[in-house]
Amino acid sequence: MPLSNGDRLGPYEILAPIGAGGMGEVYRAKDTKLDREVAIKVLPAALASDPERLARFEREAKVLASLSHPNIAQIYGIEESSAGRALVMELVPGETLKGPLPVETALNYAAQIADALQAAHDKGIVHRDLKPANILVTKSGVKLLDFGLAKRDPALKPRVADETVTEPQTQEGAIAGTMQYMAPEQLQGEEADFRSDIFAFGLVLYEMLTGRRAFEASNSASLIAAILTAEPPPVASLQPLTPPWLDRVLQRCLAKDPDERWQSARDLKTEIEWLAGGLGGLAAPAIAPAQRRKASRLEWLAAAALAGAGAVLGWMRWTETPQPAPLVRFTVDPPPGEKFNTWSWPEISPDGERILFSVAAKYRLWMYRLSTGESAPFHD
Repeated sequence: MPLSNGDRLGPYEILAPIGAGGMGEVYRAKDTKLDREVAIKVLPAALASDPERLARFEREAKVLASLSHPNIAQIYGIEESSAGRALVMELVPGETLKGPLPVETALNYAAQIADALQAAHDKGIVHRDLKPANILVTKSGVKLLDFGLAKRDPALKPRVADETVTEPQTQEGAIAGTMQYMAPEQLQGEEADFRSDIFAFGLVLYEMLTGRRAFEASNSASLIAAILTAEPPPVASLQPLTPPWLDRVLQRCLAKDPDERWQSARDLKTEIEWLAGGLGGLAAPAIAPAQRRKASRLEWLAAAALAGAGAVLGWMRWTETPQPAPLVRFTVDPPPGEKFNTWSWPEISPDGERILFSVAAKYRLWMYRLSTGESAPFHD
């Protein structure tokens, strides 16, 4: 039976239901020992008799226990009661991620999601179910939820202290995840790895920017065919003010061949932060309405002052003869023993001083400095 307000699970007092799904019910509760609010996900005893549901429940608990990241919801413990098994987790107040969002805001959230994914990948964990419904937007940023389908990527070797991550629970050839956000290899029943998460990340970013899914169809067969063979409309065709380089980032996320995608969430995050520098940096979290009104008044005053200063400067420069910008010619060679990655175009920093380019070996990023004429590996 569903829990009611006032019911107890150990030291936790149920306050209100939050939602329900295939894995049971989620409640807001009070930790009477530590005087804080928590979220409790209850797997009823009737569902615990299903080996697959029980395995997924236990897998999520162990995966969350192995992760500690500001953009991943924390787990506090497990409770056993007559009502069933319960995960006690961080209560994340916020709303499900939705688009379209301003470019700066979307890139801010994207960098946080990529950072959370890299934290999981560093532990050898593949999420396998990344989608907007599993991402909450809070005042401080985004939180990645629901690691119930997470698995260990055999290609990623966790550190010795990280051996608590779990093994795959799906049978060979089985499909695990939400079809709308699956990578081609998942739909074909192949082993999912961290690059499958990169594909799902691209779908989430596309939805943040456009407010629509990258692949849509009237039935499952058509949807699978679209993901396997079609390309989504360019973001710029749906949001004309979107920088064109964003489509290049997304194309590489959504490459059908995993080898042609970004090879790590870290490099993807680095690229997003690098390119966002040309937009004035990543967006800050939303401010409260009262602060927004105050900021708006200050912005109007600042705009008026700048307009006045601009008028004076414009008058002073009106009669000046414009000087042509100097022409600079130079050549950038690939690092010794390396070749340029011809799939990815180089990017020039806003000040024209640096050039970021990719080499073919593992798609690593290098940076060339005009002032020194030298290239070096790029690290975030």
